[in-house]
Amino acid sequence: MLSYFKKKPAVPPSVAAELASTALTNALADEVSSPKGSSLAADSVASSSWRERLRGSIFTRDLGDLFRRRLPIDDNLLEEIETTLLRADLGVAATEFVINALREAIKRSEVNDAPALVDFLRAMLVAMLRPVSVPLDISLAKPFILLTVGVNGVGKTTTIGKLARRFADERKKVMLAAGDTFRAAAVEQLQQWGERNQVPVVAQGAGADSASVSFDAAQMAAARGIDLLIVDTAGRLHTQSGLMDELAKVKRVLSKVDPNAPHEVLLVIDGTTGQNAINQVRHFHKAVGVTGLVVTKLDGSAKGGVVFALAREFGIPIRFVGLGEKVHDLRAFDADAYVDALLPTDLAG
Repeated sequence: MLSYFKKKPAVPPSVAAELASTALTNALADEVSSPKGSSLAADSVASSSWRERLRGSIFTRDLGDLFRRRLPIDDNLLEEIETTLLRADLGVAATEFVINALREAIKRSEVNDAPALVDFLRAMLVAMLRPVSVPLDISLAKPFILLTVGVNGVGKTTTIGKLARRFADERKKVMLAAGDTFRAAAVEQLQQWGERNQVPVVAQGAGADSASVSFDAAQMAAARGIDLLIVDTAGRLHTQSGLMDELAKVKRVLSKVDPNAPHEVLLVIDGTTGQNAINQVRHFHKAVGVTGLVVTKLDGSAKGGVVFALAREFGIPIRFVGLGEKVHDLRAFDADAYVDALLPTDLAG
């Protein structure tokens, strides 16, 4: 079991920069053919669209293969399901919860064939995710100040650009703050997103004090009647105590403009990092009080189960998930659509 939780190597800065540049290029190219308002339209698409994006996950592949073997409903099948869930990064706690519930349902004769088992599994998984399927409501303050945090290479700056486009599509006045002053390319990338989305970007250049940039942006947002201010921050490892303290400083400075700011601390995590995401959430939550999550890169090699582990461990709302590189592939999280996508339609057939 321990082999499922090996730490993955960090992404080298040069590689991370190249990936960020590629993501920006791909997303902006899609913008030409994306009409205003299409962010909300993307959220409401059928489950088949989610299924198409998530079909490559280990969760979907392994469960599909398992059920198509039409094994008898017994302890051996439960062991195989348990192994599959662990391989898919559900984590020990969430997996034990599901397996124990399945075992009791089988004893009560509530589950006696494959279709019934799949239906029960679906109900269990949806029930785990619905409490964290909470949309982001920026109408609670004006300006609504959103502080984005995360480690290097998770797609934080790209997520900010997509969020800016999303709320601009909703006719909200959006402003960006280039608080990632540690990496020179980050300021330029955010300015490109601002230009493409036609939203102002407050920046002081590389090497400036991040807290100062954030404070100035918050004051400007209040003076200009901005609806949403999205503050970028430098990517940092959750084990770097000095940088985490600096992040806490940014949060304190924002509260001087509005005692309730930031109104959302949004942690961006990479869905392919598996159980390492749990450690990231734990450390960032301790440092700055995370109030929402964005899980990116779920359309690629992600195992799919980390979302359940996060829900079970923390109960922090999952605001958005990244299902592709295009601008409108950042979707508001939908528990039902996500689970339906992970459980192929032919399992119960």
